Amino acid sequence: MSTVRRAAVVLVAVSALALTACGPSEDGAAGGPAAPTATPSATTSPSSPAKPTTPPAKPTAPPTAPSKPSTPAKPPTPAKPPTPATSVPPSTDPDYDVFPCSTYDVTFTASLAEPTTSSYLLKITNKTGKPCRVIGHPVVTFGGLDGHATARGAAPALEDAIKLAPGQTAYAGLMGGLKGATSKTVSSIAMTMETDSDLKQVPLKASTPGFNVSGDNSVTAWMDNAEDALSL
Repeated sequence: MSTVRRAAVVLVAVSALALTACGPSEDGAAGGPAAPTATPSATTSPSSPAKPTTPPAKPTAPPTAPSKPSTPAKPPTPAKPPTPATSVPPSTDPDYDVFPCSTYDVTFTASLAEPTTSSYLLKITNKTGKPCRVIGHPVVTFGGLDGHATARGAAPALEDAIKLAPGQTAYAGLMGGLKGATSKTVSSIAMTMETDSDLKQVPLKASTPGFNVSGDNSVTAWMDNAEDALSL
């Protein structure tokens, strides 16, 4: 046998063996379960979570405990209402509101009482509708001459002064001086009232023709009758 032929026989034999080995098994031929085609791969372990690129925000601090409520302010003590003023009962003194007479309250006249001494009787009359009190002495000046008559005798105390009702009259005596080288005569005098205050008064004038003015002229306090006014 030639070499070529032997090679072909060998090749056929090898092919037959290969076909036998690769054919289905008895189990496969009988309809048995087929062998698994592949071994399941091992379970892939879960991938690690991606690391956050930015750090998480820092948690805010837990709220602090509520502060203790402050004690409410004490309401102000209400002011004590003022005690009402006690009403003053009216005075029982009938003269408590009787004020001193001024020249605004009276009329004034002067009349010659004693020609030899040049003395005059001064008279005032309450012309208002309410009483006033006549106090002290009249203040008498002599026209444009300086000085005034001096007070003669004591005047009643204030509580004993004359209360001059409307229309009533009070009197005073004005004593003339002796005529001499230095004496002068005037035809009128002026009079204001003592009021025990700083009340400004308008002097009241009266005619006194030939009244002699010297250094010893005097005037009495107010009286409630003419006789007493001229007798001092």
